[in-house]
Amino acid sequence: MKILVTGGAGFIGSEYVRSLLAGTLPGGPGHTVTVYDCLSYSGNLANLEPVARHRGYSFVRGDINDADLLHEVLPGHDAVVHFAAESHVDRSIDGARPFVLANVLGTQTLLDATRRAGVGRFLHVSTDEVYGSIESGSWDERWPLTPNSPYSASKAGSDLLVLAYHRTHGLDAVITRCSNNYGHYQFPEKVIPLFVTRLLDGGRVPLYGDGGNVRDWLHVSDHCAGIHLALTGGRAGEVYNIGGGAEMTNKELTGRLLEACGADWSSVDNVPDRKGHDRRYSLDIAKISTELGYAPKVSFDEGLAETVAWYQDNRAWWEPLAKKSAL
Repeated sequence: MKILVTGGAGFIGSEYVRSLLAGTLPGGPGHTVTVYDCLSYSGNLANLEPVARHRGYSFVRGDINDADLLHEVLPGHDAVVHFAAESHVDRSIDGARPFVLANVLGTQTLLDATRRAGVGRFLHVSTDEVYGSIESGSWDERWPLTPNSPYSASKAGSDLLVLAYHRTHGLDAVITRCSNNYGHYQFPEKVIPLFVTRLLDGGRVPLYGDGGNVRDWLHVSDHCAGIHLALTGGRAGEVYNIGGGAEMTNKELTGRLLEACGADWSSVDNVPDRKGHDRRYSLDIAKISTELGYAPKVSFDEGLAETVAWYQDNRAWWEPLAKKSAL
């Protein structure tokens, strides 16, 4: 299969590309990949260095709003896996326009180009944040979309566009919605790498509000396995939730990170809560588990230990990015 991966130089996209070319995803080796990425602040070619000389890999620098370039690049591909997005909630609160341009208009441009090029399947990577917040229980894929941040609203808009193109144009499209990802190569503005990199340097970390906000944590390798199952076996027009089965409060997560980095609570600053901060996310993953055989394989204890060790060993990768994100 020849796959175009948008946002393939980012955290999750690059893990997908590395795993795909290594043959470790369901279905094994034999794929070729075109990474299409504009290399914004969170896109990094260093993430793709392990596969840069793989004969099945090629790279195109481009924006998903560039219809002319997409028209040149897309023909001949069997599938699109669409990671490219603005994804940081705090940045969306400070300014929503880039999120609408990338996540909504960019997805619409890519959908049009995919349809016109005759690409067989479109896999859209989304987020559990489109569901809003849930006090108890878990969301299944039929749950109404009630996003609460500009970021999640822009992702909900892109989800609806994908489904509309399936129903209106017959596009063979599938959506995945994931819980919070973590792992190696994650840009250091996100909570786990932010805390790890600061704590490794003896710095301080922030805890929003009372720390009672609950998230489910999903190792990036498990997420990519779920994405590939949905790409290769998911039903057209369907949505599949992908979760990690590691639900905890932000305060509990902070405690785990402090212990892993050899720090204590004196390194934590309690800060005012984020505007519109969703209280709890929880995904029901019965659909993808039953239909496609998905199950998370990396326990949170194992994944967190590996992640902390990776950041300890890869300062040359994250130190320049930490300086850039602080600007």
